[in-house]
Amino acid sequence: MTFTSGSFRGYDEDRSVVLFSMIDGHSEVPCAISSDAMDFLDGAKRTAPAQREQQFMRLRASIESRAERKFANAELEGRPAGIILRSIDFR
Repeated sequence: MTFTSGSFRGYDEDRSVVLFSMIDGHSEVPCAISSDAMDFLDGAKRTAPAQREQQFMRLRASIESRAERKFANAELEGRPAGIILRSIDFR
């Protein structure tokens, strides 16, 4: 099965993560990327919460590529099991 783009869920300001999903066949896989990871990828410092969706869309290909790699390596976390991307995942 192909791991494909899902949906943008939004920015969780309390946890400082962008929530999104990926699709594995017919199953939706919950995913998150830290704001620090997105700023690292973007070469930015402290992007405003209102700009997180735009930043995610701009970086989406890189983010989803890394999520796919973690999924292929069975690096799932949490309940329900999903992908969590941190800045260390992009170094």
